[in-house]
Amino acid sequence: MTTQTTPKLTRDTLEIPYRHVTTHFIDGAWRESQGQDTIEVTDPATNTVWGSVPVGNEDDVNAAVDAAHAAFTTGPWSKTTPTERAEIMLRIADEIETRATGLSLTNTLENGSPVAETSGAAANAASIFRYFATLVPELEADDVRPFPNGQGESLVRKDPIGVCALIAPWNFPINLMVTKLAPALLAGCTVVMKPASPTPLSFRIIVDAVTAARVPAGVVNYVTGPGRMGDLMVRHPKVAKVAFTGSTPVGRHIAAACGELLRPVTLELGGKSSAIVMEDADLDEMSAKLIRSCMRNTGQTCYISTRILAPASRYDKVVDMVTETIAAAPQGDPLDPATVFGPSANLSQYKSVLEHLESAKAEGARVTTGGKPAQLHDKLAEGLFIQPTVLADVTPEMRVAREEIFGPVITILKYTDPHDAISLANNTEFGLGGIVFGSDQEQTLEVAEAMNTGSVGMNFFASNHAAPFGGRNDSGLGVEYGPEGLAAYLSYKSIHRGLK
Repeated sequence: MTTQTTPKLTRDTLEIPYRHVTTHFIDGAWRESQGQDTIEVTDPATNTVWGSVPVGNEDDVNAAVDAAHAAFTTGPWSKTTPTERAEIMLRIADEIETRATGLSLTNTLENGSPVAETSGAAANAASIFRYFATLVPELEADDVRPFPNGQGESLVRKDPIGVCALIAPWNFPINLMVTKLAPALLAGCTVVMKPASPTPLSFRIIVDAVTAARVPAGVVNYVTGPGRMGDLMVRHPKVAKVAFTGSTPVGRHIAAACGELLRPVTLELGGKSSAIVMEDADLDEMSAKLIRSCMRNTGQTCYISTRILAPASRYDKVVDMVTETIAAAPQGDPLDPATVFGPSANLSQYKSVLEHLESAKAEGARVTTGGKPAQLHDKLAEGLFIQPTVLADVTPEMRVAREEIFGPVITILKYTDPHDAISLANNTEFGLGGIVFGSDQEQTLEVAEAMNTGSVGMNFFASNHAAPFGGRNDSGLGVEYGPEGLAAYLSYKSIHRGLK
């Protein structure tokens, strides 16, 4: 009797919904690009091209914004109620979940995120739509506010702000766009979206889910191209609101444009977050949560705490624990469910991480594991892999202690007392995430509250869709998630009336 086995999938036989495309999604249909150029999509694990998308031009942007503006001002979307929009959002969530496999595999081929990471992208995106659908009462409840002197009252109305330009990065191309799209739709806005150049194909699957959920034409539009496409969107006269996640330098450029135009903008930018290890921290517990909290997605996550602050009395033990934990985590093919560390997402980022490692060595940091390109075999031999790296004996003035590396690199600094730890944690231009590992809950909370950052975890870190997420200082403007994230897509009107 012959035993049949399922053949191993190869990159060429994966069921990917989109590979080489020539269209943008405008006014409810996939339309041929007016631009003549294309962007190649490269698998960073093999450094080979497997897809392509069109480079749009000003005509494509104008068509997309015009469609969104028409849908907002005269189309059926402008006549829907929050309850009706929430029902559509729930259908979108269901449709996304039916496309989970295609989303995961496309995402992994685009940016090298391990399937252990991307396999949850559909469920998380669906949960974001479902959460914002619960905020209907925020929009439909009467909001009547009496005058303090008792002479009248004000009706506070919450109107959709208008056409929104949404721009997402390459590290989490699905969820960081959905985080903007879901509240915009519930508010009653229409959108034009642009992905990062390295990851343009995965979100087309979300657009398919939007279409299947019967979202009216023009409400959701999607164009692809380089940064100049984003500039056109940001500055378009019919765009009323901009939301961007990405690097701080690009965020500054967008903020300057929006300031000139007096256009509301939400910016979620870079980070250099710290994990403070208290004297009484349980290092076994910390080890179990280390990669998710400090090296998630091969270190390519904006809020993770890649800068560990350890007490002098336990410094060597912390270094040993971190080193052992990182060294033991498998690196390899991101299509393998066992892989923890994949490749850098693109060549530019790969080179940037290696430059940071060279600067660390030159400035006196000690490499306890990793520290150089990874030598993999077969089809992965040309991939953009860097060994997961731990740098000890790092001091605050070193480049790797100050700059966002955005790769599989952890730095470990030494502190003398809790006040010194807080000072080191706050000695940064950023302020996005952070963690405090400690057994004394009261002291852990005190330290967390003293950290100047938008979010802090106590013995773990995770984003909560119901709580605001945003950065301080160079980490951004405004917040996403929660009722506060919905408010960013609203325009407020007060109607005053006297009392008889």
